[in-house]
Amino acid sequence: MNTEQAKLRIEELTQEINFHNDKYYNEDNPSISDYEYDMLLSELERLEGEFPQFRKEDSPTNRVGGKASEKFSKVTHKVPMESLHDSFSDEELRAFDTRVRQAVGNKVEYVVEPKIDGLSVSCEYENGIFVRGSTRGDGVTGEDITKNLMTIKSLPKKLRQTIPFLEVRGEVYMGNENFLKLVEEQELNGEKVFKNPRNASAGSLRQKDEKITAKRNLDIFIFNIQQAEGVTLQTHCQSLDFLQSLGFPVPTSYQVFGNIEDVIGNIAEIGNTRGNLDYQIDGAVVKVNDFEQRKVLGSTAKFPKWAEAYKYPPEEKETKLLEIEINVGRTGALTPTGIFEPVFLAGTTVSRATLHNQDFINELGLCIGDTVKIRKAGEIIPEVVSVISHSEEATPYQLPDVCPSCGSTVQRENGEAVLRCTNTQCPAQLLRNLIHFVSRDAMNIDGLGEAILKQLTDNHLIHSPTDIYTLTKEQIMTLEKKKEKSADNLIRAIEKSKDNSLERVIYALGIRHIGQKNARLLCQSRLSVENIINATVEELSAIEGFGDIMAQSVVQYFSQEENRKLVQKLRDNGVKMTPLEKTTASGKFTGKTFVLTGTLPTLKRSEASAVIEKMGGKVSGSVSKKTDYVVAGEEAGSKLTKAQSLGIKIISEEELLSMAEQSGN
Repeated sequence: MNTEQAKLRIEELTQEINFHNDKYYNEDNPSISDYEYDMLLSELERLEGEFPQFRKEDSPTNRVGGKASEKFSKVTHKVPMESLHDSFSDEELRAFDTRVRQAVGNKVEYVVEPKIDGLSVSCEYENGIFVRGSTRGDGVTGEDITKNLMTIKSLPKKLRQTIPFLEVRGEVYMGNENFLKLVEEQELNGEKVFKNPRNASAGSLRQKDEKITAKRNLDIFIFNIQQAEGVTLQTHCQSLDFLQSLGFPVPTSYQVFGNIEDVIGNIAEIGNTRGNLDYQIDGAVVKVNDFEQRKVLGSTAKFPKWAEAYKYPPEEKETKLLEIEINVGRTGALTPTGIFEPVFLAGTTVSRATLHNQDFINELGLCIGDTVKIRKAGEIIPEVVSVISHSEEATPYQLPDVCPSCGSTVQRENGEAVLRCTNTQCPAQLLRNLIHFVSRDAMNIDGLGEAILKQLTDNHLIHSPTDIYTLTKEQIMTLEKKKEKSADNLIRAIEKSKDNSLERVIYALGIRHIGQKNARLLCQSRLSVENIINATVEELSAIEGFGDIMAQSVVQYFSQEENRKLVQKLRDNGVKMTPLEKTTASGKFTGKTFVLTGTLPTLKRSEASAVIEKMGGKVSGSVSKKTDYVVAGEEAGSKLTKAQSLGIKIISEEELLSMAEQSGN
């Protein structure tokens, strides 16, 4: 590689790694695997070593990739929270050992620990009491997440000894079992699914509402003392024993070795048994045991020179694709799952892996009977990496054009990679649709939560939302933990929901792209359910604030005979669907258009919209020259930028409420 090629490649790698750093550290949503990222960083480090004239001060090799979010108060770390230099081979570990011995002499002890794959945090204690916790951020400035860390049961809030001041560093993680439960719950609710336990723990810990964090059952290992008053320790092993005596959970399998070959052997042993752990590790960490020797070795701008992380390559195996099974998710998405000849991979026997969608299958050129290479993404979820060879007379696989669960047509919407069943009464979607149907903003049936609905569907007492209105007290009392009083209360709540307005019913049906606001617009314009059912795309598109995609979605929904029958059965069972009256809004905001962006301090978007609409204003989803006000909260994005470029007045939630109060609302 010549000088010009090296310069160009270093610039390309820097830009690409910065992009992936933002996705990984700040969005908790990586777009490539850890191994692919590590290879990019390793290549950049090698090129910068060969061509140091092109190394920039802010190179990703010189700094930690994260940054402190504006969602949280910032914390400055008095002791920087450094990253670790990575090794990927035994030769690199031996080179690390050579560097250490050249600096401090031949008498060296190393401690080897498993490298937990989670989110690095600092925890501070005053007089033995936990007072503050923070993320690593960029290593110097992190985020104050004290309330969130308080929800982690394994983190002691009061130490067993009273120490004037102690700052420790640890790794917050999510156990495999809790991760799989969370993924199942996200799929059930039609939410975006975390890709691996590390992103799940990071996303859970950085919630503004600590109640959400508490539900995620996070855990923590403490592995380092950052600062301490009134404590004198000489080695890392002493510090781990001391931390454990205070009540901290520490890595239990750490060992001490006097030579690098034993270190390499232990790292291999940890790698061979990592599949048996109930949490994820992505490598092992080698640390110089003696603290005085650490002082001599010092640190670079990013890494301590007394520690090295060995990263395990993803284990890959070849196997044969026997068949493809189509599963219909609770959002109607058709997900192909590959069935393979069983193979032992990363600690477990694997015989199934998701194939995501038709685009993924097409990219691989996948055919039934192919020999394929598979691995575990994040060491937990099996995935197909590539096709090794096709079988004779192989035919590229195509997903069916009808739902395998109910036989209804399937469709692929613009901008989506998945095929979806168009029948919302499809048995595979039933539980998710029922949860939405009874929710507070929809039919608002108090007491009919997910657990009860699951019992009702498991016992075949409900096959459709209409069956809710034929439930009897006796049927409800057959459910686990249901007594006569609670059964009476539930029957009353069901009966009360029959009086809901048409807009609530339309929203409860779960028509794609139709939220509360759009349901109201639809019902205000069409007035009756018959008018909605019989409307054309052109008629619905003409409704102000109602786009073509929403119009097509409504027409597509009611083109299904099953969905029209569902509405009629609801009416037959007493659901009134009271039409909305056409109203002429009047108030200070009459004729004014607002756009909401970012997270508001106290109001939900629905609440802010209600304030605006009550005063005669209109809430739009996009900024244009016709926009009068943009109400901006935290993390306002492109809408705020566009409003500023157009010179549109930008106000805060406080200013919005002040305007409302001045009008007597």
